Amino acid sequence: MTKFTNVIVRRPAKSMVEGITSAPELGKPDYELALKQHDDYIAALKQCGVEVTVLPALEQYPDSCFVEDPAVITRKGAIITNPGAASRNGEKDEIEPAVRQFFDDEHVKHIESPGTLDGGDVMMVGDHFYVGRSARTNEEGIRQFFEILEGWGLEGSEVPLELVLHLKTGVNYLEDGNMLVSGEFVTKPDFEQYNRIEIPEDEAYAANCIWVNGTVIVPEGYPTVLKAVQDAGYKTLAVDTSEYRKLDGGLSCLSLRF
Repeated sequence: MTKFTNVIVRRPAKSMVEGITSAPELGKPDYELALKQHDDYIAALKQCGVEVTVLPALEQYPDSCFVEDPAVITRKGAIITNPGAASRNGEKDEIEPAVRQFFDDEHVKHIESPGTLDGGDVMMVGDHFYVGRSARTNEEGIRQFFEILEGWGLEGSEVPLELVLHLKTGVNYLEDGNMLVSGEFVTKPDFEQYNRIEIPEDEAYAANCIWVNGTVIVPEGYPTVLKAVQDAGYKTLAVDTSEYRKLDGGLSCLSLRF
């Protein structure tokens, strides 16, 4: 089953060591190791049969390797978001030219202030988009997002977040009705209709896996999650994202898949 043909990624900047984090106890990222991990990530994506567009590093934006946040790409068009963190807001202007290589003017929309929205709060399940209301994504941003979706014949629903940074920090859809859930998402009624694969608390970081054309890329070092995904019938690839975890980043954050 091929769903994605293209992926956009951005090389990490040396300035990533100053990126936003809620877990300073993990230490600052090792830049050289982060580069190697990024190479491995790109190689894993290519193994899944996609064309990867690699954008250059942006030193002025330490978190800019997390390209998922400044844009959301649907099967009908792209939405340039309005990231909720002040230090990241300018990333939307940097991602737009790359997105426009794939979409014409009619199929590129924008979230406008005072609305804010981070792509990490958006989870696509077919033509339905779950959007987390978080510290980075506000009510007005969600309203605009749903209005754009409706214009394209798509739909969405809001999921209030209590504990996590982004929706996809704790819940990710693997296609075929299967969903990885951890923490507050285990009991959320929004996801009752799916086959929920529950992630133990000590491996909660690995709830952020990505499905790419039938293969699931899993963060390295989380054996329970790896086995659960394999038991669900998926081919898997493991990629180490230890240096991105130090910036609250995971596998989905590092790419736009469409």
